[in-house]
Amino acid sequence: MNLYGPKQLAESMRTVRKNTIQIAEDIPEEDYNYRPTPESRSVLEILVHIASLSRFDRFLHEEQHLSSLEDFDFGAVFKKGEAEEKPVRTKGNVVVLLLTQGDLWCQWVEGLPESLLTEHVRQPGGALRTRFEMLVGTKDHEMHHRGQLMLMERMLGIVPHLTRNRQARQNTSVERAR
Repeated sequence: MNLYGPKQLAESMRTVRKNTIQIAEDIPEEDYNYRPTPESRSVLEILVHIASLSRFDRFLHEEQHLSSLEDFDFGAVFKKGEAEEKPVRTKGNVVVLLLTQGDLWCQWVEGLPESLLTEHVRQPGGALRTRFEMLVGTKDHEMHHRGQLMLMERMLGIVPHLTRNRQARQNTSVERAR
């Protein structure tokens, strides 16, 4: 019995991405360059970073089909990613990028064969992780950054949509109880 596989991961990622896109839409475009500290990524850079995560997965698991990351040059990948985060983009461009890259990633994951997903990839330090575990890590990585964005929303005076939704449900419950 397989309770959680590529279809469930893709569906879960669609929910995660939908919430990320909602945050991207809730933050005004004039605040996209906001960064909590000078060395932090801006809202824009975090959103573009999130959108680019899926391309790294395809590079690693499909194009290069790497079986070990022990000698992998993460620095070069990070530099390339940072360069992609720098160009000026409009809010609309970023939302479309998040949507299209998310859809492509989910469709790709849904089509991956179990034989590929169960392959092990040696991590730096020698530990082994399945490709499936690594793909779950991509979703976790996005959720990590989404938490940062929600904190940034608070710092900008924006009530995050998940809080607004909870408050609306509570207000409806109170109104019904009267």
